[in-house]
Amino acid sequence: MSALIEARGLTKTYRLGQVDVEALRGADVDVAAGEFVAIIGPSGSGKSTLMHLLGCLDSPTSGRYLLDGEDVGGLKGKRLAGVRNRKVGFVFQTFNLMPRLSIEENVALPLKYRGGISRGERRARAIAGLEQLGLGHRIGHRPEQLSGGERQRVAIARALIGDPAIIMADEPTGNLDSKAGGEVLRTFEELHAAGNTVIMVTHDPLVAGRALRTIEMADGRVVT
Repeated sequence: MSALIEARGLTKTYRLGQVDVEALRGADVDVAAGEFVAIIGPSGSGKSTLMHLLGCLDSPTSGRYLLDGEDVGGLKGKRLAGVRNRKVGFVFQTFNLMPRLSIEENVALPLKYRGGISRGERRARAIAGLEQLGLGHRIGHRPEQLSGGERQRVAIARALIGDPAIIMADEPTGNLDSKAGGEVLRTFEELHAAGNTVIMVTHDPLVAGRALRTIEMADGRVVT
C-alpha cells in the first residue's frame, strides 16, 4: 500500500494567557492508503490535536506533513480549507449536523462548499449516499427526527460524499448507546473493507480494538 500520510516532527503549541502549552511534541506518523487506524490516549494526551493536524483543521507549529503526496504543513486559511474539503471526510462525536436543514441537505453541504457541482448532482449524490447507509426512507427528515445512531450515519454519508482520501472519526461512538455504537463501528469496518482509509480517535480500548492498527498517545507524543 502507498503512503497516504507522512508526518515528521509535528508540534503544536498554544498560547494561553502568559503560558505556552505544548499540545503535541514531535509526532511521527505514517498511514498507508487503505488502512484502518485508531489513535488512542487519555484526555490531554494530544490525540485530538494530532487528528486536527492530520485532518487539516489546523496547522502545526513546526514539522513536515505530506498528505497524499502534497506538502500541507505550511498551509493556512483558504488553501488549507481547500485541501481539507477535497481530501478529508469528518465524523464527529456530536454529529455537527445543521438542525434547520434536511438530512439530504446536510449530506450535500461539502459539495456545495466545493463549488462547480450542480444542485441536481449534489442532491443525487446525497440521496445515493443515504441509501447506501440504510437511510433512504429518512431523506426528507431533519436531524432532530432521527435517533443518535441514525444521525451518526448521516454524518458518515456526509463525510463520504466528496470521495475523500481519508475518513477521520473523532470519538464517533461517544454519544451513542452500545447498540448504536456497535452499528456505527460495523459501518466503519465495512467502509474499510471496501477500500477506504479510516482514522478513528478514541479513548476507549474496546473501540480502538476494532481498528487494525493502533497509535497510542501520551503527553503530546506517540508512545507506540
